[in-house]
Amino acid sequence: VIRCRAAVAWAVGKPLSVEEVEVAPPKAGEVRIKIVAAGICRTDDHVIKGVFPNMDFPVIPGHEGAGIVESVGEGVTSVKPGDKVIPLCLPNCGECTFCLNPEANYCLKCHFSEPQNLLPDKTSRFTCKGKQIHHYLWVSTFAEYTVIPEYAVAKIDSAAPLDKVCLLGCGFSTGYGAAVNTTKVKPGSTCAVFGLGGVGLSVVMGCKVAGASRIIAIDINKDKFAKAKQLGATDCINPQDFKKPIQEVVTEMTGHGVDYSFEVIGHVDTMTAALASCNMNTGVFVMIGELPAGEVVSFDPLLLLTGRTWKGSLVGGWKTRDCISKLVSSYLEKKFNSDLLITHTLPIAKVNEGFELLRAGK
Repeated sequence: VIRCRAAVAWAVGKPLSVEEVEVAPPKAGEVRIKIVAAGICRTDDHVIKGVFPNMDFPVIPGHEGAGIVESVGEGVTSVKPGDKVIPLCLPNCGECTFCLNPEANYCLKCHFSEPQNLLPDKTSRFTCKGKQIHHYLWVSTFAEYTVIPEYAVAKIDSAAPLDKVCLLGCGFSTGYGAAVNTTKVKPGSTCAVFGLGGVGLSVVMGCKVAGASRIIAIDINKDKFAKAKQLGATDCINPQDFKKPIQEVVTEMTGHGVDYSFEVIGHVDTMTAALASCNMNTGVFVMIGELPAGEVVSFDPLLLLTGRTWKGSLVGGWKTRDCISKLVSSYLEKKFNSDLLITHTLPIAKVNEGFELLRAGK
């Protein structure tokens, strides 16, 4: 058993509490990882605020991280102690019908199919003050050590800087992949990105790499515009500056609407606006933002009747175990610079300050 620090969410709506926790050794098919760096993602904030109805407390959040294998359980062959790895919030079991489909990146062992608040054997490896602590998406990167099923771990290049590539566990991969995988943005096309947090800025980077000729970045926080332009946005607009709906503004700017639009916020109204912003026949709208459980989107069906496509994208469409490793190699080859997304670096003791910065749009 390893004793270490972790940021524990004891109850909905309460700040995280940095505690000493005990982390049990890995069982068969499991890997224990020393987490070196973790990113804060809006989804972790959703956990703390109780947006997800099937979340069990107390829980250690965090699903975007990077670390080093400390030990492995019986039967583990893909990683060994000392390997650098990225934990995967979307597993890749390699055996289910989706994993066997070359065009799919879903896995039936992911949290949309079954809760991942305990490990697959329905037990926890975390205890604190004598209480069982739940895992989050089998990842729980807000702990200095964590235990994860082997099929939710990607081995990466030993040269990778863990404090930088931790973003590839979720945020960067999700946005960048939505552009280059889910939609396969075409050279010379036009794009609109609603929401310029870390994931939205990653969409901008993906659209630029794919060769889009015009990338319209949309946010009510003007402080995001300089970074968006640095990463490839050609236009930055604030919906609050206009008296008409933003979809009308985008349509006027482009003639008939953009070829691809992306919603990276998780609001009903911005999803319908993003759908209406892409052109009525071949336009593709990609939903990346997460709506709170139970919310329903209503829109005029004529928006789709003429040919528009509404798509979802899960972790950027990557088959995670293979593709995250390849993305790290692309990072090392300087094919993109995800370092520009890092605004602050804090010790785990200041995790709540990190969430305050996130909520403030900083």
